[in-house]
Amino acid sequence: MSTTENKASARVLIVDDEDDQRNGLASLVSSWGHEVRTARDGQDALEKLDEFAAHVMLTDLTMPRMDGFELLRRLALEGGGPVSIVLTAFGSIENAIKTVHDLGAFWFIEKPVQGAALKTLLARAVSQGKLREERESLARELSYKGRLDDLVGRSKAMREIFSLIRQVAPSSAAVLVTGESGVGKELVARAIHNLSPRRESGRFIAINCAALPESLIESELFGHEKGAFTGALQRRQGCFELADGGTLLLDEIGDMPIGTQAKLLRVLEDNRVRRLGGDREVQVDVRVVAATNKKIEEAVGEGELREDLFYRLNVFHIHLPPLRARKEDILPIAEALIASHNKKHGCKVLDIHPDALQKLELHPWPGNVRELRNVLERAVILAGEGTILPAHLIGLDAEDARPASASDPDAIALRVGTTVRDGEKALILKTLEHTGNNKTRAAKILEVSLKTLHNKLKEYGS
Repeated sequence: MSTTENKASARVLIVDDEDDQRNGLASLVSSWGHEVRTARDGQDALEKLDEFAAHVMLTDLTMPRMDGFELLRRLALEGGGPVSIVLTAFGSIENAIKTVHDLGAFWFIEKPVQGAALKTLLARAVSQGKLREERESLARELSYKGRLDDLVGRSKAMREIFSLIRQVAPSSAAVLVTGESGVGKELVARAIHNLSPRRESGRFIAINCAALPESLIESELFGHEKGAFTGALQRRQGCFELADGGTLLLDEIGDMPIGTQAKLLRVLEDNRVRRLGGDREVQVDVRVVAATNKKIEEAVGEGELREDLFYRLNVFHIHLPPLRARKEDILPIAEALIASHNKKHGCKVLDIHPDALQKLELHPWPGNVRELRNVLERAVILAGEGTILPAHLIGLDAEDARPASASDPDAIALRVGTTVRDGEKALILKTLEHTGNNKTRAAKILEVSLKTLHNKLKEYGS
């Protein structure tokens, strides 16, 4: 076999209940240099895929036990399945096209299969399958280094979020992202889209449900026909149609009017949308990611979010903790932001002075990553080049002087009656925890010498 054929070879699973058809296709595909496995039906295919990571799957639709429709539905729900080509009998083209559209198959080919047509189609599917595998591998490698798409973080919490994103991205499941304002919920939604097959098939569209008046939000979501209302001078597609084949982010879903929520639920259940003033429905294939900064259970309990819509959106839940709860992410996020602001403003800032970093880590960040981005943008402009100094971090001092709240992870609660010695010990140990056991930085924060800190730790037996 030539070097070229080796490079082009792929793993292919063939699923068909007819022995002659299955074995004939396996022989043909093997002759093109591909590694082939076969399965008798959908159930058998799922078991084979557990041990055989196929790039491409050729599957019949009509089979016993589990048919091709159910097989594709299962793979779409679980995510991470191979690129799929549907084998269809003569006269079933409409069924095949519906399967491609609704269940995300790559394309279809009619029986009896023509070798030349299959070889061309298979080559295209293999190319897409290998690109998907490479993208997932790269995303996994980068996430281990503290980066996933535009998300940055090395904390345990962010590593867990990266893992959740990698798991859910290949599927079509609805995702609910929660967290305070400014934590990066839209970046999570974009990462889900960019790591999914929908990156090739459709766009990422975002709409802020809190930013639009009630009179306009339905037009933005569903579109409108000419003359549907005053000012509707021409037909306009809504976000669902614009995101067809891709991903739609419904940001601040808890602020969507209740009447609109009912119409949204129907679209999510039927995958059909009717423009305002229209008399026909349009089929859409959209993956929905919803986001909110509200406590979701309270929003449902207070009637701000329909319970049935909540269950429809909350198939997969990702919660982003606030920046103050993951201080170890501040440095890697800051480094990424500085690089971005350098490019944007033509600056040449190289690093952050340790005292400036300490100031960033002590700040409570009520505005989360969004606030950090703004602070660092000012700092990069002020510094221009070289090192960001504490003097470049405008506007943090007043916030730093505020007393810590009970919910602050860096706060220390001491009962009345605690001795000075025990209070001092608690403060030192909490500061060491905050600095990741960096005694030099802890001594600076406590304003004692490193020798004094070591003596205190020895005294406490720590």
